[in-house]
Formats: sequence, structure tokens, C-alpha cells
Amino acid sequence: MKDVCESLISLVASDRPGRGPSRLCRWDMLSRALELLSGASRVGVVTGFFIPSAGVPETDGPGGAVALARALLLCGKEVSLWTDSSCFSVVQGASSAIGGPPVSVAVSGPEVLDWGPDLLVYIERLGRAEDGEYYNMRGQAITSTVVPLDEGLLLASQRGIKSISVGDGGNEAGMGKLFEGLSRILPGYGSCLSVVSSDVAIPVDVSDWGGYALAGLLSMESGLWCGVSGEEIRAMIEAEVAEGAVDGVTLLGSPSVDGFPLEDQMAIGEDIRRLTAPV
Repeated sequence: MKDVCESLISLVASDRPGRGPSRLCRWDMLSRALELLSGASRVGVVTGFFIPSAGVPETDGPGGAVALARALLLCGKEVSLWTDSSCFSVVQGASSAIGGPPVSVAVSGPEVLDWGPDLLVYIERLGRAEDGEYYNMRGQAITSTVVPLDEGLLLASQRGIKSISVGDGGNEAGMGKLFEGLSRILPGYGSCLSVVSSDVAIPVDVSDWGGYALAGLLSMESGLWCGVSGEEIRAMIEAEVAEGAVDGVTLLGSPSVDGFPLEDQMAIGEDIRRLTAPV
């Protein structure tokens, strides 16, 4: 397992964007996340990142969340996929594109917990900073447009509900687990980092890729391929763009994610498939 996890890290957490957070990724993070996913019965998956300057959500997050949610369903888990109203059509578009689960809209973190999960997974969802504000990667406070679903993680820890988070910048819910390391890597961004923690935080190059990697690991564990193919990744991204999503780096409505073109997204998916698909 260690060899596979380290190979996955070389694919999804090699600091290709040059931002730095993924340098903190370790193989045991993936291994522990797989342990939690395998042992869970009811999993709530939360995603969606709205970009105020564009007036629409970004393309990163929904694909990885949908891929993982569908994998969990195929493994026999009860799964609920959550976002807020501003991101709903984009997340639903991605899920419909590959036959994933329906999407529920929440207006608060407690609403997610009301469903009764025994595990929460947050993928590319904003988390509050130490001052209570929410910041984008440009260091701009965007609190007024954020639906505070990160409160679900705060309450989960109080109620003994385990949690996993996936992020690529340090401002995402759950990344508070890595606050000290992220503060060293991103000294000029420290005040914007999320302080909301999770039991397992997985820092990757692109958050979607973390979701794809976890779906691949579930395939290895179950002996049944339940991850996503390159073509399914294409279908999800194109569906997101059709619903108005933009690339979070370029702010363009193109079929790309965090500045990486569609071809790169598909290639990552196929590389993960070759590494984790049961023989």
C-alpha cells in the first residue's frame, strides 16, 4: 500500500502548480483516508467553490467530489453529496454526467450533519481563517458570498464524527490540520489560511485529483474498479462549463481546472486508473 500511495502522490501532489502546499502530502495521509472511507457506512461529501469576481463557481472540486461519492456508492456505502445553492447546478451537472448521486443543497453545516453521516469528506470547500473571514487565493476576503458549510467540520469533531479534507491552497475547510506546515510554506498567506481542521487533511496539486486518487484507492480495496476514466473526467468538466463554471486560476469558462487543460485532467485520471485498477 505504501508504494501505491507514494506513486499516487507523485501523480497528484508533486507541486506542479508551484504553490507549495502539496509538498506536505505523505503516503500515510492517503492510507488513513482509505481506512476511514472503508470503515464508514454513511458518508457526506461536501464541495463547491463560488468565485465572486466571476459570479459563478469554479471547475475544481465538483469532479473529485462526484468521483469519490460514486465510488463510495459502488462500494455499498450510503452517500449524500452536498453543496450550496450558488454551486448546485455545476455540481449536479458533473454528477449527472457520470451517473453520480443526486446533489443536496445546504444553507449551513449543521444541515449536513442532520443527515446522520458517520464520516464527512470536504473537497475544495472554503474554510474560515483565524479572524473568522474567508479568503480566496489572491488574499481577498470574500466572506459575504460564502455559505459557511465548514461549520459541519467544526461540529463533527465535537460529536465524534470522523472527517477527511482535500485542498490545494490552504484556505479550504479541513486544511487547518496542516496549519503550521502551511504557514511555513506560505508565510505571506498565513492570515488567510483556514483554521478549520479535519482528522485527515490531504494537500494536493488540484483538489479534483485528490478525489480521483481516493476513488482509485477504494477500487484497490474493493477489488472492483469504481474510479473515473479520462473520458468521464472530460464529461464532468464539460458539463460544469456548460453550467457556467470557470477555471479558478484563469477565470475563463474553458474546459480546464486550475490552469491545467482538459488533456492534463484526463491524463491524470488514466494514470490513476492504471495504478489502482484491480487486475
